[in-house]
Amino acid sequence: MTDLSGKTALITGSVQGIGLAVARSLAAAGARIAVHGLAGDQQISEVCADLRDKGAPQAEFFHGDLRDGDQTAAMMVAVAEWGGADILVNNAGIQHTAPLADMPYEKWQQVLQINLTAAFCTMRAALPGMAKRGYGRVINIASVHGLVASREKAPYVAAKFGLVGLSRVAALEYAASGSKARGGVTVNCICPGWTETAIIEPQIAARAQAHGGDRDAGIAELLAEKQPSLRTSDPSEIGALALWLCDPVAHNVTGTSIPVDGGWTAQ
Repeated sequence: MTDLSGKTALITGSVQGIGLAVARSLAAAGARIAVHGLAGDQQISEVCADLRDKGAPQAEFFHGDLRDGDQTAAMMVAVAEWGGADILVNNAGIQHTAPLADMPYEKWQQVLQINLTAAFCTMRAALPGMAKRGYGRVINIASVHGLVASREKAPYVAAKFGLVGLSRVAALEYAASGSKARGGVTVNCICPGWTETAIIEPQIAARAQAHGGDRDAGIAELLAEKQPSLRTSDPSEIGALALWLCDPVAHNVTGTSIPVDGGWTAQ
C-alpha cells in the first residue's frame, strides 16, 4: 500500500465530490490534508473530522476564493507555513453551458479563472518547494473535455484543454527533479468522463425532464451518447487513481492525461 506518512496534500474543492474522494484516499494513506472549498462551518468541521477518521494525522481548512488571484496566493502562503504541499490536487471547477454566441463574457472569465488560472497560481507556488524536497505530485483533475470537445461548453473545454497543456509544460520543467528513490516530481492530469458528482446534475436534470422526470432515463441517455461502457464512474475510483500516482513507483509517470471515461476518448 502507498504510504504517505509525513506528506501534506492540498486538494482544492475537497469538501464534496471528486475532491473529497481524493482527500479520503490520501488521508487513508496517512497524508495530512489541507482542505479547501465552498462550505459552511458545520460542513467544514464534518469533512475535517471525517478525514481524520480515515487516517489523516491532521486535516485543516484553508480559505481562498479561486476567482481572486490575491486570495489564491494568500492560501498558498498559509499552506506553506503549515508545512508546504508535497501533493497538490487542483480539483475545484465550475461549468456553464450555453451556445458560443450566447455565452456571457463574465461566465467565460469565471470558468477560465477557476478551472485554469487558479491551477497556474497554485502550481507556480508549490512546485519549487517540491523540487527542493525531491518529491512532489501535482494531479490536475481535468476532464475528457481536456481531450475532446462538446457543444455548448466553450469556456469549460478551453479551460480543460489549457490545463492539459499547462500540466505538460510543468511536467517537462520538473521532470529531472528528485530521484527514483525519493519519487521525483511529477505532473499529471486525470480526465474523468461521466462521474457521479454535482457538476453534472443540471445536465441530468435536463435529460430527465425530457423523460417525464425519470433520472435513470436521463443518465442512460447521457451515457449512450458518449460513454461506451454505459457506466458512470464513482468519485472513489478517481481517488484510487490519484493515490497510485502519489506512490514513488509512479516517478516516471509524468506529463500524462489519463482518461477514466469508459472508452469515450477511444472512439
